Amino acid sequence: MTNNKAVLPTKIKFCHNTWTLEAAVQLVEKHEGKIYLVTDETPFHPVSHIWPDHPADRGTIQFKNTLCPVEDCLVGAFEEATGLLFVGSDIPVKRNTEGWIFVVVHQLSGEASSLEVGDTIQLNVDQDYQMSLSRGHSAGHIAFLALNKILSASYWRKDADRKDPLGSYDFNSYAQVTSFVTPDTCIDTYRLGKTLKKRGLNVADMLSNLKAIESSINQLIDTWLAESTDVTMRLEGDTLTDSRYWECLIDGETVSIPCGGSHINSIKELHQVTVTLNILDEQHIEMRTDVNSAC
Repeated sequence: MTNNKAVLPTKIKFCHNTWTLEAAVQLVEKHEGKIYLVTDETPFHPVSHIWPDHPADRGTIQFKNTLCPVEDCLVGAFEEATGLLFVGSDIPVKRNTEGWIFVVVHQLSGEASSLEVGDTIQLNVDQDYQMSLSRGHSAGHIAFLALNKILSASYWRKDADRKDPLGSYDFNSYAQVTSFVTPDTCIDTYRLGKTLKKRGLNVADMLSNLKAIESSINQLIDTWLAESTDVTMRLEGDTLTDSRYWECLIDGETVSIPCGGSHINSIKELHQVTVTLNILDEQHIEMRTDVNSAC
C-alpha cells in the first residue's frame, strides 16, 4: 500500500519515563490481517531489526472508544519516493539513508482497521513490563563491565587492543555472540574461539576457574551497587536513528555505552544483581544476570 502524505521520523519517548501520551496517526497499513500503525511520537520501544536484544514494549492504544492491544512493536523504514513502508527484517537500507524515514511501527489486530491518518489516539505502555526490561538491560551492562574487569586482572597474557569504558580488556566486545533481555534478566552468550586465544585470553584457565570468576564478579557488582549512583540516557536527538548512550558513574569513572534500549534511572533500582556463569560447550559460555529489585 502506498501513502501520499508526508511521513516524519517518529519521536521516541521511551527514554523519558513516559508511559502514556496522545499522538497523531501518520500512517495506517493493512498487512496479512494485521494493522501497521505509525504515529508522530510514541512511548513504545520497538524491537531492533539489527540487534534484537531488547524486546518490544507491551501496551494498548485507545481511539474512538476502542481499547486495542499492541501485539508487537517494530522498526519501520518509509521510502519517500514510493510511499512504501518496510518493516523489521524487510528493511533494505541502513539508518540515515537519504530518502528513507525510520519510524516506530505498532502492530495491531484487525479491529483497529477504522483508524485513519490524522486521528489523535492515546498510546499506553505497560509500565511494569517496560521497567522490568529496563532493569534487566541495565544489569546486563553492569555485569559485562564486571566480567571484563575480573578477566582483565588475571586472564589475559598480553595487551588487548579493545578496552571498555573502565579501561578493562573488552572481552564482552570480542566474544559476545548473543544478548537477550527478559524481565529482570539478561542472558549473554560468548564464544571462546581460536581468535580470542590468539588475542591473548587464557581460555583454559578461565574455564577451569569459572566459578571463582563468577564469585569475584558478584562481589564487585555488590560494591558498585552500594554507590547508588544515577543512570542517565544521553540522547543526540529524539528519533530512532539518533544515537543514545547509557551513562553511569562506576569506580569514579563516567561509563558511556552506546545503547538503544530503555533503562533505569538509578543503580538503587536494582537492589541486588546475581551473575551466574555456565559452560555450554567447548567453545561457548553463558552469563546469566538476574535482578532482585526493590520494586
